[in-house]
Amino acid sequence: MSKVLHAMGDRVLSLLHDLGGLARLLYFMMRGIVHGNFDHVEFWRSMYRVGVKSFGVVAITALMVGGITAIQTAQIIEQFGATSVVGGGTGVATLREIGPILIGLMFAGRVGANNTAELGTMAVTDQIDALRALAINPINYLLGPRFVAIVLMMFCLTAIGDLLAIGAAAGTIYLLINLDPRLFFASFVEMIVFWDFASGMIKAAVFGVAIALVSNYYGINTSGGAVGVGRSVNSAVVASAMSIFVFDYILTAVLP
Repeated sequence: MSKVLHAMGDRVLSLLHDLGGLARLLYFMMRGIVHGNFDHVEFWRSMYRVGVKSFGVVAITALMVGGITAIQTAQIIEQFGATSVVGGGTGVATLREIGPILIGLMFAGRVGANNTAELGTMAVTDQIDALRALAINPINYLLGPRFVAIVLMMFCLTAIGDLLAIGAAAGTIYLLINLDPRLFFASFVEMIVFWDFASGMIKAAVFGVAIALVSNYYGINTSGGAVGVGRSVNSAVVASAMSIFVFDYILTAVLP
């Protein structure tokens, strides 16, 4: 019994330590960002790596999301003849939930893992310490620019992914049950309100903050050589995915 309690206590203390570290890192990054103390060259380089190079993966994910949603919806349409709500129903599900979550998970797997691996490699090869020895703040030079780039690109790519997913859903519905895309988009325009799109984008921004913060934290705190880099990447991906689901639950309950 004592071993179980000790193990539980260690887990709780480790969790509290990580939460405190994340809060502290977020404070220092935001302070540097607000005062403009971050490297603009690294920012634009990160924007390209995070955004442009992730576009293909996000586009494929969005197209598959739209297609899969349409396949599931087509069965209900054929069963109940609900052609008047197909566009609106697909749009609400995609814009509010499916799009931001799946794109966020894909973003965490590609961008978050890559960011953690890069920072972790710098940490175990003493490049982070070298920056400090040169009086360069690694938070302002490396972490702040990457944080802003990940949040912005998560927001922008989710917006693009939503458009692709809706288009893929309309095309898939047409191929499956020969429903005129004009009827699909008429239903979409009639049922969808701006808040459906806005709530999904709020979630995307929050997911971006979680992915950026977690990947930066585990990356810069990596130790133990190559094995430590692998552990950090694994921890970052798991923590990012869990954060996405936790924040999605909270935002779904709070947002109208």
